[in-house]
Amino acid sequence: MKVKGMEEIRALLEEIAAPMDIEVVDVEFRQGRNPALTVYIDTRDGVDLDTCEKYHRAIDAPLDELDPTYGAAYTLNVSSPGLDRPLKTERDFARVQGEKVEVRLYAPLRGKKFFEGVLRAYDANTVTVVCDGKDGEEEYKFPLSQIAKINRAVEVG
Repeated sequence: MKVKGMEEIRALLEEIAAPMDIEVVDVEFRQGRNPALTVYIDTRDGVDLDTCEKYHRAIDAPLDELDPTYGAAYTLNVSSPGLDRPLKTERDFARVQGEKVEVRLYAPLRGKKFFEGVLRAYDANTVTVVCDGKDGEEEYKFPLSQIAKINRAVEVG
């Protein structure tokens, strides 16, 4: 199935989201048997079902007009990215700086692939996380290229 560029689709979605105080976190198009366009949104106060429904209604007609699939049928989904969503953008990192994060590496570092600690700093190439170690706090600087996934640590209980 032919699909318009994600930049064009995302630009339309962000234009509609801005006055609603909604952030478009990610946009995915899944091809296959049941093609679907999924828009992940967030707000300052989090996302509930009403917010998803309100945004879905706001983008439905403009997306039909844009015709992202050139007339082919697809399902439109609007969802929260979840509390443990991967951190991808500078805005994501800024939002959780000073909070606990979980870091999963592609290859072990000092025998470990999983680290949990406080996000101290970040830049375009590196993430600095302070973890509790057996001898007190340990600071790790992880190159982004070595991180398989980094997300906010979700405390249960």
